[in-house]
Amino acid sequence: MEQLTKLYKDWSGQEPAHVEKIAGAGSNRQYYRLTGADGRTVIGVIGTSRDEDHAFVTICRHFNERHLPVPRLLAVSDDEMRYLQSDLGNRSLFDAIKGGREAGGRYNLEEQQLLKRTIRALPAIQINGAAGMDWEACYPQPAFDEDSVLFDLNYFKYCFLKPTELDFHEMKLEASFRRLAKDLTSEDCNCFLYRDFQARNVMLDNDGNPYFIDFQGGRRGPFYYDVASFLWQASARYSFKLRRELTAEYYEALKQYIEVPSTRHFAARLTLFVLFRTLQVLGAYGFRGYFEHKQHFIDSIPPAMDNLRDLLKLREDVLPYPYLRDVLTRLTQLPQFAHKEVPIKPRTDGLKTTKDDIYPSHPQDGLPTYSKYDGKGPLKVLIYSFSYRKGIPEDPSGNGGGYVFDCRSTHNPGRYEPYKKLTGLDEPVIRFLEDDGEILEFLSHVYALADKHVARYIQRGFTHLMFCFGCTGGQHRSVYSAQHLAEHIHKKFGVEVHVVHREQNIEQVMPARDSSV
Repeated sequence: MEQLTKLYKDWSGQEPAHVEKIAGAGSNRQYYRLTGADGRTVIGVIGTSRDEDHAFVTICRHFNERHLPVPRLLAVSDDEMRYLQSDLGNRSLFDAIKGGREAGGRYNLEEQQLLKRTIRALPAIQINGAAGMDWEACYPQPAFDEDSVLFDLNYFKYCFLKPTELDFHEMKLEASFRRLAKDLTSEDCNCFLYRDFQARNVMLDNDGNPYFIDFQGGRRGPFYYDVASFLWQASARYSFKLRRELTAEYYEALKQYIEVPSTRHFAARLTLFVLFRTLQVLGAYGFRGYFEHKQHFIDSIPPAMDNLRDLLKLREDVLPYPYLRDVLTRLTQLPQFAHKEVPIKPRTDGLKTTKDDIYPSHPQDGLPTYSKYDGKGPLKVLIYSFSYRKGIPEDPSGNGGGYVFDCRSTHNPGRYEPYKKLTGLDEPVIRFLEDDGEILEFLSHVYALADKHVARYIQRGFTHLMFCFGCTGGQHRSVYSAQHLAEHIHKKFGVEVHVVHREQNIEQVMPARDSSV
């Protein structure tokens, strides 16, 4: 935070009068609203991934030069891990159309106009934004390709399809996936694929004009993807009529930038991407809902299944994948989906315990033990990732260390070429590890142990606790584990946490929420 404040001072010539932390999205980035003495506000961002931050900075600068409706980049630190951007306010398109969404897709005229204005602005980002773009700066890869398609299709297979226990032939399904991946990438489109184009990533000014944020995951690819992503958002429940109108608005706007394909070709290609996007989000809903037990994602499954049913009503020549169609048809006919119930309820089983402890505690009991180390506080937690080749980190507090966990028993993404230059902070590696699942089970035991230890140290007023995660190279599994434990402890206990990815030369401080803790 100190370095972000310094960046603000170097840019504005003065210290900020007020700093307010604001809610971020799903990433590890931290967002702050900094207010100057004159009342002017800017947004300050602290990142954790150099590659991701470099992608955002590069793309944003390029978009600014093209005068596109995105935040203006005001100042960037030398390492690109911190930057300032213009403040677009607090009103997102997602919030603005809340009424229609909660009414089951009955959007009033004002909400429909906001949607049309947004979809008409998309081609400017996709076509104008692509001109002169440095694709090599895109993160985590420069282009939409068959490998990325297969990655997402297998995410659907393992996180949604298999948990339903529907019977299917794995090799036949894989062949369908490969054919679909080839079809999706058959057109060479030199466009900017936003990838995460959704209502949450659109901010509105006072006049209702859209501005686009969180485009750091963009890459070169076909423009159909973003249209499918936006218009077939499951929870939005857009009517057929409104979807047709919004698609027509986009098609007409696209004509201003390129020679558009025929309406027949456009509709056929868009349908393929709608199928892909539907399977992609079901995979995400399956993982976040079934395995992480997040109700929002479980609630999103029924409307996504409705989208899938609608697709399967189309002619076979539109979706020419017989075996995939058979599997998906049988999937939609499962009783749990037919009755719009969640396929798998969150598990409630676990360790059996008695209703009451044998020796129930009492508030007046006090601490069961006491030592000269008690009562100093506050607690600071230090978490390392490291390579066993370079030795276990030393404890700088002098207390002799806490826990050292060996991650080498879990599946190693470093064995595979696509992940060798990435780390456990990068999205492809994260998804590899979470799809595989071994690291999640491993960490569930670590969390249980760490929670007890941290709570006890806070209770006794201890000042230091250290956790270390080692793997072969200190690059993938240990980095993932250390980062996730750090975020888990900071979120649950609010204590100061220092996370050090030793072999990656990355350090991060998560400040205590309450200095009295």
